Amino acid sequence: MDARLDHLVCWVSDQLAALRFYEEVVGLPGVRAAEFRDGEAPFPSVRVSPESIIDLMAYEATRGVDEGTGVGGSAGHPINHFCLAVSREDFDALKVRLKEHGVRVSGTGANSFGAQGIAPETIYFADLDGNVLEVRYYD
Repeated sequence: MDARLDHLVCWVSDQLAALRFYEEVVGLPGVRAAEFRDGEAPFPSVRVSPESIIDLMAYEATRGVDEGTGVGGSAGHPINHFCLAVSREDFDALKVRLKEHGVRVSGTGANSFGAQGIAPETIYFADLDGNVLEVRYYD
């Protein structure tokens, strides 16, 4: 099987604030952002890679999620964290943006195992809704 991550859904309290955070602080481009702002899309997303996006879903949307997934109690569950792999240059630029925006790096790591092997350095921080991101680079 050759599988790829298509999308991840993060529950957020303010979709526009979350969109700004992921665009301006994390540095991911918005997807359907204009359509969302114009009321034509139910939620905005940000692009992680050509094949993967993060959907920014309002907590209010939890109504009906159980029915949609067919799994009772599946709505609004937090995840421990998700990880983005970036270049070393983008990693260093992200650390600068986090500091400029007053976002606290809550943890760091070295020689951490991931999908592409061992990453020399990782950082952890929370978004506006407490979703924890890990960002790393590989040599």
